[in-house]
Amino acid sequence: MAAAARRYAGAAVFVACALPLAKLAWDAARGGLGANPIEAILNRFGFWTLVFLLLSLVPTPVRILTGWGGAIRYRRTIGLFAFAYACFHFATYAGVDQFFDWKAIAEDVLKRRFIAVGFAAFLLLVPLALTSSDAAVRRLGFVRWKRRHRLVYAAAVLGVVHFVWRVKADLRDPLLFAGALGILLATRLVPALHPRARAGTPAPAPGPPPPAG
Repeated sequence: MAAAARRYAGAAVFVACALPLAKLAWDAARGGLGANPIEAILNRFGFWTLVFLLLSLVPTPVRILTGWGGAIRYRRTIGLFAFAYACFHFATYAGVDQFFDWKAIAEDVLKRRFIAVGFAAFLLLVPLALTSSDAAVRRLGFVRWKRRHRLVYAAAVLGVVHFVWRVKADLRDPLLFAGALGILLATRLVPALHPRARAGTPAPAPGPPPPAG
């Protein structure tokens, strides 16, 4: 019964993560992306990349604060969806917006700081996604694998900075992401500041949680 419930929960998480993509396809088919559809697609993919990237960081703080580690088993799925949306975001920019003009893309990266940090965040996610399997954990060893997957924090920070620098007027959404990330990172300090919390925190589930640490 418990195994069946976990399977249903895993399927529900997968479907929930895919819903933004389905909504985008529906809006595109109905002509509902506004006067600048390329910008709308870029913005949506970027937004959901950050949403799922930050959601992939939630299970560990939840375990620290409550002792419940059940959400950790879904971290891999959420993290890989974050990477998938990041790939869609980059592919839309490189292929649809820039028509694979690599010279223009390189100039953009060098001249526009928000694109530079966004590209850096994307590059950091690549090795995390490539080592997201159980086989990768066995090949690298858990300690080395865990050290590598701490890159997710740098990717999240760069992703939020990318969003803040990208938005020129209304900073409410970027600052909400920045605040959420700050809370998630600060929560990880609880065991260091309160040894009792560290002692009461159960060991993480054996399944690897890529690409979010």
